[in-house]
Amino acid sequence: MERRFDQLQTATLLAAKNVIDVEEAAMLTGYTVKGIYTLTSEKRIPHYKKNGKLYFKKDELEAWMTENKVLTQREINSKAQTYVATHK
Repeated sequence: MERRFDQLQTATLLAAKNVIDVEEAAMLTGYTVKGIYTLTSEKRIPHYKKNGKLYFKKDELEAWMTENKVLTQREINSKAQTYVATHK
């Protein structure tokens, strides 16, 4: 019960912050801390560095996580219909 309360408290604090650290970035993205370090060293994830410490903007991480949207069948059909209608 205490562990669950700590998790809830951490999630609440995370929701209130705009800039987060590595551990919080790992929690937000579902990656491990090591995975976050790998992504930053490969410059594959948006991040900031100050005094040797990594920081992340939550909104940039959320945009990064959702940048490769997979279209639904409905969206594909709609685009196909639009294409056919405009390219006769």
